[in-house]
Amino acid sequence: MKAQNQGRFTRYYAAVRFLEDFGKMNSGYRKTDLKSHPRPQIFLERMQELLDLIGNPEKGFKYVHITGTSGKGSVATAVHTELVKAGKCTGLFTSPFTVSTIEKIQVGDKYVDPLIFADITESLKPKIALMAKSGRNGPPSYFEMIFAIALTYFKKEKCEYVVLEVGLGGRYDATNVIINPLITAITNIGLDHTQILGSTKTDIAKDKAGIIKEGSRFFTTEADLKILKILKGECDKAGAKFEAIKVARLGYDARNILLAGYICTSLGIIESPKKIKTMPSLPARFEIVERKPLVIIDGAHNPSKIESTIFNLKKLKFKKLSVVIAISADKDWKKMVRMIAPLADRIHTCQFNVFGRPSVEAGILADEARKVAHKQSEINCNPDPVKAFREARKCLLKGDTLLVVGSFYLAGFIRALYCPEEQILKNRNCEIM
Repeated sequence: MKAQNQGRFTRYYAAVRFLEDFGKMNSGYRKTDLKSHPRPQIFLERMQELLDLIGNPEKGFKYVHITGTSGKGSVATAVHTELVKAGKCTGLFTSPFTVSTIEKIQVGDKYVDPLIFADITESLKPKIALMAKSGRNGPPSYFEMIFAIALTYFKKEKCEYVVLEVGLGGRYDATNVIINPLITAITNIGLDHTQILGSTKTDIAKDKAGIIKEGSRFFTTEADLKILKILKGECDKAGAKFEAIKVARLGYDARNILLAGYICTSLGIIESPKKIKTMPSLPARFEIVERKPLVIIDGAHNPSKIESTIFNLKKLKFKKLSVVIAISADKDWKKMVRMIAPLADRIHTCQFNVFGRPSVEAGILADEARKVAHKQSEINCNPDPVKAFREARKCLLKGDTLLVVGSFYLAGFIRALYCPEEQILKNRNCEIM
């Protein structure tokens, strides 16, 4: 069956390989150069150049644009879900994915058809080649090509609404080429991607606030008064209506639910912000993949997200906690280890090898964990993430819990054991069977 599926989706795999290889091979500025670039507007100009070449598929949609340090994917998915329930043809673009690229692009309750994804990629190749040869701002990045594919698909499917999750930051993110969103929103502001967006929350807030546009309505669940002043100022400058949602004493999930509720109420598809009671389940967002014993996969990859993970852990009852962890080297990994390691009875450190995103070496993670873990905690080191997970899973006893955490890359390796890519491509969803 697996060989048959691979044959069926050969063109899809070839398309993904082309996009990934093109992104690796072609030089030119990437988003990681944002701080050092003398004219960061290039990122928007390059995205717009690609869209102009392919017929401007970005035009004609009713947009909801969401950013924030954590929770933006959950809020975007919740808004999309409610729009679909209301009978609206709606596209959803999210980042990142766990196992399959098609997870990033969805219309209704189905991911993009992998063969249509391949067809669109093929149709874009001449324009991509033209930009690589003579484009004003160089060849498009991997993310920019994927976003162009998503917009082309949404146009093909005749979507009325499109919900966009920002890839990174806001002001110079490829998704920010849109000019007329109905609603913009920021979940919260924390310290992440500091090497790109700035070293303070103020810097990061100013970048993320770049999605605020004239005529839009803006919502946020950020509670810091200093940050709110910045966001309010951006709304005043842009001519957008500002609304800060009161979230005192609310947990992370409750804040995200309320933000989605306010957005959907503003869109006129529900009567009250409190009508949304739960968030839709998402892969690798504190996702329970086994119950006996309890195994959880969480892509939390910054201190803010780890804080949310710990909040959710405290709701559970278990005898011992095992943690499998790997973290990208560009994250605040020491702080993340200091937060999670003291809670664990067993820690299994590992690492991953992903182009452009090196991880902290497993041995270095283990050394850091030893500094803060309890003296009786077991600390194991195995660079291979799948082997580390299987070893941790084998050691579980009745009543124990295993948490996989630290990176979406790690989450993808482990989630693929429960939901292989062929299954996702066939069903166009990522439900674990």
